Amino acid sequence: MSKPIERRPQGRGSDELRPVQAELNIQKNALGSVLFSTGNTRVICAASVEDRVPRWLSDSGRGWVTAEYGMLPGSGDKRISRRESSRGIEIRRLIGRSLRSVVDLSMLDGFTITLDCDVLDADGGTRTASITGAWIALALACERMVEAGQLLKSPVVGQLAAVSVGLVKGAPLLDLDYLEDTNADVDMNIVGLTDGRLVEVQGTAEGSPFNRDQLGTLLDMAQTGLSQLFEEQRKALEKS
Repeated sequence: MSKPIERRPQGRGSDELRPVQAELNIQKNALGSVLFSTGNTRVICAASVEDRVPRWLSDSGRGWVTAEYGMLPGSGDKRISRRESSRGIEIRRLIGRSLRSVVDLSMLDGFTITLDCDVLDADGGTRTASITGAWIALALACERMVEAGQLLKSPVVGQLAAVSVGLVKGAPLLDLDYLEDTNADVDMNIVGLTDGRLVEVQGTAEGSPFNRDQLGTLLDMAQTGLSQLFEEQRKALEKS
């Protein structure tokens, strides 16, 4: 097993997250919104509520949670087109199904909540930042629906976050920035819950294949990062 490198170019240890910030109520018209930052990656996540459901859910007794994702034109080193890409479609589906894993849709009957995740600045980990920030916006929106008498109880039944891990020059690293991600031999995105269960594991060998021991190391490292992200989410909501 390769030993983790002790310090990274940014001064982080191999198992350290980038600095995390969550600024709530970034948009006055969204029922729940947050500017979620991890290092130089910044994403606005906003929850909008409609008192209708998709046609295929009519009379089902269930509501719906879905997501949109996009990188704004100035978020990267080159202008990004506003046109929808296959990558954007894949990520929005990931965000939506991740959030639905912690929502009791029967408690949301008659409502659709859409989480819009717009990347302001991209430096790696935009999908994981979007999921982590979107959960905050979703939880905040549902709390406000309860306060407004639209719901008897919040349908959010679990806490959810996501983080990246990878192998760079054989060393396991947590929360990869763009430079690390582009040089990774293995790149993974892990979505998990507070009880240790996993919602999604996306892992690819970009260079050398990885073995089961390395996979275990990366999953353990991801759990370390997720625990810290859960705490940051709780702190953010306490300020609401």
